[in-house]
Amino acid sequence: MGNTPSSHKISPQDRAILDMKNQRDKLHQYQKRITVITNRETEIAKECLARGDRSKALLALRRKKFQESLLAKTDAQLQTLEQLTSNVEFALVQKDVVYGLQQGTAVLKQIHAEMGGIEHVEKLMGENEDARAYQREISEMLGGKMSNQDEDEVEDELEALEGQVQGVKQPDIVSYPTAPDTPVQAKTDDAKRKERARVRAREQAQGQAAQPMLA
Repeated sequence: MGNTPSSHKISPQDRAILDMKNQRDKLHQYQKRITVITNRETEIAKECLARGDRSKALLALRRKKFQESLLAKTDAQLQTLEQLTSNVEFALVQKDVVYGLQQGTAVLKQIHAEMGGIEHVEKLMGENEDARAYQREISEMLGGKMSNQDEDEVEDELEALEGQVQGVKQPDIVSYPTAPDTPVQAKTDDAKRKERARVRAREQAQGQAAQPMLA
């Protein structure tokens, strides 16, 4: 007896596994390519700090953080989908997996658009009108897509780079048992985060107020 056509039919679970493998392969390709870009963004931040342009340095690091976050979130989502797909009762989670794969495809397209090539990265430190327009576009785009935690981590990285550029020796990292934050330290850190948030809100409001003049 020969094999019937139905014996070769691909099940929804098989299709989901194949789609996830394709997304995983594409994500790995993007990770390698974006590493070149994020390394250059770090160098641009250093170059901008060396010439006293803190705002452009901050923009370069914010864009780098956003790209790294996209990759990390997509990787985490794929891991979750892989666990769901291995479920024996796949039919119960099929809708969730299909929806997750659709989201993954959309995010991968966004990551691909973010890569843009080194020539776009160089615009982050440009001075001509085309470069300034690109910088405003990136700043506005990032304004609604980065969490306060992401912004704080970018500020921390910026401060560390400032220390490197200014020749300030960074303290050696020594491993000690982790101790809980003291009330004073926690209060200081919280005040620092709130002040950063206020500054970001003020700068964003100023940018929106200036927008009609730039049009």
